[in-house]
Amino acid sequence: MPSRRQFVGSVGAGLLLAPFINLSLRRKARAAAAHPSSRVMLFCTMGTYPPLWTPTVSGENITTWSAMTQPLSAVKDSIVLVEGMPSGNPNDNHGSSDSLTGQGFGYYGQGVIKTSVDQFIASKLVASGINRPIGSLLLGANANENGGITQFYGGATGGNLPTISSPLSAYTTVFGGALPSGTSAAQLLARRKSILDCIMGEVKTLKGTLGANENAKLDAHLDSINQLENKLAQSVPAGNGCAPPKTPGADSTMQVMGDLDAMAANILHQSIIASAFACDITRVAALEYGNDQKLMVNTAGLPYDDQHGGYIHSGAASNYANLVKFEAYLCTQFVNIINLLKGFQDPLDPTGQKTLFDTTLLVWARDMGDAQNHNQQSMRFVLASGNGGYLKTAANGRYVKSTERHERVLLNACEAMGITSYAGFGDPGLTGAGKTPLPNIAA
Repeated sequence: MPSRRQFVGSVGAGLLLAPFINLSLRRKARAAAAHPSSRVMLFCTMGTYPPLWTPTVSGENITTWSAMTQPLSAVKDSIVLVEGMPSGNPNDNHGSSDSLTGQGFGYYGQGVIKTSVDQFIASKLVASGINRPIGSLLLGANANENGGITQFYGGATGGNLPTISSPLSAYTTVFGGALPSGTSAAQLLARRKSILDCIMGEVKTLKGTLGANENAKLDAHLDSINQLENKLAQSVPAGNGCAPPKTPGADSTMQVMGDLDAMAANILHQSIIASAFACDITRVAALEYGNDQKLMVNTAGLPYDDQHGGYIHSGAASNYANLVKFEAYLCTQFVNIINLLKGFQDPLDPTGQKTLFDTTLLVWARDMGDAQNHNQQSMRFVLASGNGGYLKTAANGRYVKSTERHERVLLNACEAMGITSYAGFGDPGLTGAGKTPLPNIAA
């Protein structure tokens, strides 16, 4: 018979039977901050033309959506719009790293490394013991072309990080090696149930060492484990669990004017990200449209043109009609991602009641605030979370305007993921209350 000390070494039993094991035999567990998000997804685009983006509001309530943002009204009870927040270097122009790092072209002192919020969150998750096959999944078609750069930074030197442009390459990266070949939702379920069965066997040994009162409590606890096993059996219906999406075609099947069609490719990237979350291959993902220089747009109702050079800088004559349509297109894609996440159950939820959207924070961030004037004077965000999620929401959509540094919204993303120490992220000159999540964002 194993000793109680040996039994404590069993990871599964140690977690599920913690109330019944002598505290002197366990290390003290560090209290974790309460947080409702298990994942974060970044949706990254260029800046826009602010006068046509801002909705009509009454206080914090959106009363009329702008033509640019109108598609977001389909999920308005999950949406928070934020604007007015300057970066630390608000006149940095093209190519600034401000957006996701909180650091632009300014000098921050010797040894300060630029890290985008996705990389910071991923590193903190690893430090807390959450190691997924892919720490941070960065996707986005044509985000590295024509000398342009992405919004992502990290590594030992804080260099600019590339995205995976090709959907087929992204699919192979995520599902070719991160999961054993042929892994299905049913096999994943069997693996989880096997762990519970193993724990139940170990429990029989423990029962013989407990008194009557402790045994009664343990029986009640075991009943909850049985209920969990029953819920697992019902929690992965066909098409709604861990399964890769359809394998994308070769890049040659998605060509326009001799280049990869970024719009078509990024739609496939959306499904890859949703399935990667559903299979718990990653907890952090991002999708970027274009880069800091250009994005060639190919979608119905719009001329094939560069978003920045064409829709922005040549748009005044038509009151930016093409930009308005394209911004509405981006909003539609943001809603599509939300609906994709709603279609998957959260693999981390033992009740089987929560969807991926309920436990994911979506952050739409931009490389500039005002793309016409090339500045970061008023950075804007679209935030979204599901039922019982991180955000404070309103029935018709919430609007928040603040003149605080935009880095504070990035800290909201950290907080949503349970991160409470921000040392090593952002502008080291931002301290005190300024180095905290923006208030009135979290529920």
